[in-house]
Amino acid sequence: MSSSREILVFAGSTRADSLNRKLAALAASVAREQGAAVTHLELKDYPLPIYDGDHEANHGTPHQVAELRALLKSHPIWLIASPDYNSSIAPLLKNVIDWVSRPVDGEDYVACFKGCTVGIMASSPGSSGGARGLPHLRQVLEHLGANVLTDQFTLPRGATAFTESGSLVDAIRLQQLHKFVRKAIEAAGVRADVQQTHAA
Repeated sequence: MSSSREILVFAGSTRADSLNRKLAALAASVAREQGAAVTHLELKDYPLPIYDGDHEANHGTPHQVAELRALLKSHPIWLIASPDYNSSIAPLLKNVIDWVSRPVDGEDYVACFKGCTVGIMASSPGSSGGARGLPHLRQVLEHLGANVLTDQFTLPRGATAFTESGSLVDAIRLQQLHKFVRKAIEAAGVRADVQQTHAA
C-alpha cells in the first residue's frame, strides 16, 4: 500500500443536501489539517447498477468498479460517513461494497479491503446520530478483512449541527472529530510499522 497518511474519504449518499456528505467533507478538511494526503470521493461520480449476477455475467463488470477498486486499494485509510437507512446500511453504499468485492483478474474478493484501516461515521437529524446503522457496516467491512476502528463518530441533530462554512457549531464535537481522524491515522501508521517489521 501507499503512505500510511493517505486517506480516502467518502459518504454513502449522493443526495445534494446529505448530512453525511457534509460530514465527509468536514472530515476530509480535518484530515488535511492533520497533514494527511486526502482524496475526497463522491460516489455520484461512479454510478453503478444494482448488483445482479445475471447482469454481471451478460454485460461484465462496469468500468466504474475497476476505478473504485483502484482508489480503495491505493489508500490505506478510509473514512466513511454512512447514512442510517432503517437501522442499517444505505443501499447505495452496500451496492458499492457488493460490486468492489467481486473477484476480478484473479484477485481475491477481499483484495480492496484486507489490511486497510477504516473509520466509520454517521449523522442524522435525530438523537441517534445514525449510530444504529453503523454496526451493520462494521460487520460487513470486518468480514471483508478491513480493520475497523473500535471508536466511531456520530453527529446527532445534524440538520442544525453545521455552520454555514461547513464546520460544526459544537466545538466539543469538532474536537471529537479531530481526535477520531487522528486515531485513524495513528492506527494505520502502527499497522504499517508492524508490517515492515515482519517483512524485514
